[in-house]
Amino acid sequence: MTVSWFASREQNFAENGKMSVSGSSSKVRLMAMFVLLFALFSSQSSAAQVPLLMWSSEGLPPLASPAAGHITSNDQLTAYLTSAFGSGPNTVLLFLQDKLSKEDFTLFGGVFGNKQDSAFQNLEAALQASPSSVSLPALEWSDSSVMLALLQEKLDVSPVLVDADTLSHLSINTSASNLLLINLPYCSGLEKSCKEVLHENDGIIGEVLSIMKDKDVHFTAMYTGLQPSRVISEMSMSQQAVGRSLLQAVEPTVKEPIMFNVSGNPCIMLWAQNLNISLTGEWIDLAAQTPLLDGSICNGSNSLLVLTYASGHILRFTMSQRLYKVSARNWFTLDSVQLQSKNLTASYIGRRNIYAPAEYSFHCQSVTSFRDTLLVPSKNNPNTTQWRLNFVDFQIQGFGLANGTNFSYASDCAGFFTAGIWMGLITSLLMLWIFVYGMHMIMQLNTMDRFDDPKGPSISVPQTE
Repeated sequence: MTVSWFASREQNFAENGKMSVSGSSSKVRLMAMFVLLFALFSSQSSAAQVPLLMWSSEGLPPLASPAAGHITSNDQLTAYLTSAFGSGPNTVLLFLQDKLSKEDFTLFGGVFGNKQDSAFQNLEAALQASPSSVSLPALEWSDSSVMLALLQEKLDVSPVLVDADTLSHLSINTSASNLLLINLPYCSGLEKSCKEVLHENDGIIGEVLSIMKDKDVHFTAMYTGLQPSRVISEMSMSQQAVGRSLLQAVEPTVKEPIMFNVSGNPCIMLWAQNLNISLTGEWIDLAAQTPLLDGSICNGSNSLLVLTYASGHILRFTMSQRLYKVSARNWFTLDSVQLQSKNLTASYIGRRNIYAPAEYSFHCQSVTSFRDTLLVPSKNNPNTTQWRLNFVDFQIQGFGLANGTNFSYASDCAGFFTAGIWMGLITSLLMLWIFVYGMHMIMQLNTMDRFDDPKGPSISVPQTE
């Protein structure tokens, strides 16, 4: 087969639930787009769905293709698996990913011609080499354990959790049924993108299939997800309100800032959309928890905000203000941020980049310790190279809270005149100067008021004129 598997099934995934068997004739792309529009308007179900890819080294029974917009139910899948695993022992490889939706194939599968950028190259090659395969882009999903329980019932065996290393040393008894489970992760956090995670999962699939080929074991492979990665909820027409109504958007609930009071007056304020910390590679958002402020202090020259969370993490923000003679005004700086967890402490220096006039607050969309660094890791503490901080939509004020429970005017970390703006202004002024100089030179040109006639006498121009 010269055309890649995803290109030949681009129509199937666009039809939102149409089942197909590999080897069917290719459709014209225009017809695929027409079927896509028809499926979008004809689909009436808002149930969560996961895709299922199934292929075998020996072949699978044929499967009829229903109308577009059909969602395969668990009963229909059970009936098909009964015919596929009807008699004799079977070895099944179940690649079970934490999350999976058909949109993952559309976004990262290179189905629109960019095959070299596909994140499923090994999966695509396996489906091309298989005698037959079955794709169910829309399989009804209700519980994460349905697929595993269904295979246990059909094969009458317990699953064996394996990976590529253990599988290479595992002896497979082909005289009995085997259910080999390979768990695959899904993108989460800020470390890796979804495409990178899916590409690594595709590498694991290729390695496992290569091991099975070396062992010369006939198998049936299945690739699906524990739950959908993208769920689009739809409202039926019967549930929608009938009649005229104001299309007023519901204002999102804005959480209150963290405020430390002294004698009933606000002294320190902090607000952040996310306070993400990473200790062992997994990101934790402390902004979703309510902290205690025990140990916080503030006075006219120094402020300390201590946030103690129930999870055992402690954040300390140390600020100070002093007079700078060059600007003849007081400025405050965020001197350091300390993160403590399990008797280990990491320190980050912020006074080089985080500062503002004493009567202002400081705001920045992203305050991190590892990318466009505003919090510089302290060289005296080894934990700073392993731990990471990422504060999103961060605003803090430790002095001059004259507005009560509101922040003062914010000094943003992104200034108005950035380097790009200065470069554009200087280039524009230079080109304008060249233009004006050229116009001035052109306006100084004078034409001759006398012309020489070659047939007549030469023109004599007196020196006195």
